[in-house]
Amino acid sequence: MAIKFGTDGWRAVIADEFTFENLKKLSKATAIAFEKHPKLKNGIVIGYDTRFLSQEFAECAAGVFANHGIKVYLTDSFVTTPTVSLLSRDKNLAYGVMITSSHNPAKYNGFKLKDEFGGSMGPKNLVVIEKELENSAEFDYGTRTFSELLEVGDIQYIKGREYYINTLKEKIETDRIKDSGLRIIYDAMFGSGQGMMDGLINITAIRSEVNPSFGGASPEPVAKNLSLISSEMKSGKYDIGIVTDGDADRIAVFEENGEFVDAQKTFALLLTYMLEEKKMTGGVVRGFSSSELIKKICDNYGIKLYTVPIGFKYISELMIKEDILIGAEESGGIGLKHHLPERDGIFNGMMFAEMLAVKKKKMSDLIAGIEEKYGKFYYKRIDQHLSSNELKSELIELASKLKEVAGLKVIGIDNLDGCKLLFDSGWLLVRASGTEPLLRIYTETFGVNKTDDILKDILQKFKL
Repeated sequence: MAIKFGTDGWRAVIADEFTFENLKKLSKATAIAFEKHPKLKNGIVIGYDTRFLSQEFAECAAGVFANHGIKVYLTDSFVTTPTVSLLSRDKNLAYGVMITSSHNPAKYNGFKLKDEFGGSMGPKNLVVIEKELENSAEFDYGTRTFSELLEVGDIQYIKGREYYINTLKEKIETDRIKDSGLRIIYDAMFGSGQGMMDGLINITAIRSEVNPSFGGASPEPVAKNLSLISSEMKSGKYDIGIVTDGDADRIAVFEENGEFVDAQKTFALLLTYMLEEKKMTGGVVRGFSSSELIKKICDNYGIKLYTVPIGFKYISELMIKEDILIGAEESGGIGLKHHLPERDGIFNGMMFAEMLAVKKKKMSDLIAGIEEKYGKFYYKRIDQHLSSNELKSELIELASKLKEVAGLKVIGIDNLDGCKLLFDSGWLLVRASGTEPLLRIYTETFGVNKTDDILKDILQKFKL
């Protein structure tokens, strides 16, 4: 089996492709690939989420790296992915490893790599690891056990959660949030974000316990998975609802009336808050599937906008090279200049709470203000399970030949990542998922909501 990195790390089904043996191979290849890293003498950090066997997988990986002569700091409990990024950067380590499959269904697990700067490792480095896997028929993993490595200090526990929480205290106006009297409900989706906000601000937490089955649903913060928090909020007891995914790097937000706020508007709201209230400067980077609303805001403020392929690793790379205020993707991942070149759902959720405390307005009023200034934007995404990668490619090729969809004339095509059809009043994007066997179809229209018409027509054209 060829281990390949997708949009964010390597992910596979537990006991099928994601096995202890394959994890050992990947860990060894990673250790070899970065043997000459200038910070390797400082060690690496390994963390893990709440998934089935994640702790055991993390200990297995730690043993491989330590047997290779690398000092390993292993978190003493489950942590969020941004915690690993933070530790990689702040402790001056070579890189970080996170055992997680993020928002994927419970049967998956995965292996994410975080670079020394505190963001997703870029494609160039990941290719080096893949080549090492291809070129090595057999690896020597060493003979020392995890217990032996722990006893001599080659593996050392590190208090990841404690370090992360202390960082939040320094960067978020927690006293202002507490003094505001905001009523906040937080849905951890049974993921590793649980227990983070609780000691800092007053919240009501739901699905905040370890459940490796995630209650039978994927820990992905999209509207279809969030009926519980929505119904809780319709009682009128809360000002904002905050949700994070399985490894708490992504966020979803709910208005005070229990209505889901799509990720395009969360991006727009935080960008506006950073500019208007925090008076911060810098460019903006968005993923290819993000809203044109962001372009309108950037044009209004005279800010440079960058568009990159889908995958936060591309956003992270640019946040390191350029002066970037905020980087965000369609799926709820947001990185902020004063924190990390990395997604962080907990941090961003706290920023939303801070925003409400500072502006003293309802979420619905803030959204109405955006729409009044820039117009209405309607956004929708659907995922289609397909039988093969060949079929994905065939459908993307078919999309590139279309002249119209739902009566909207195609006036241009952008192939930066998949196939994006441009209309006068919107666009449609078709691309293969980099983390699951899915075809992802996105669309946005401006002024008038034609998203359902577009999606219905494209599915008919694809015969799905």
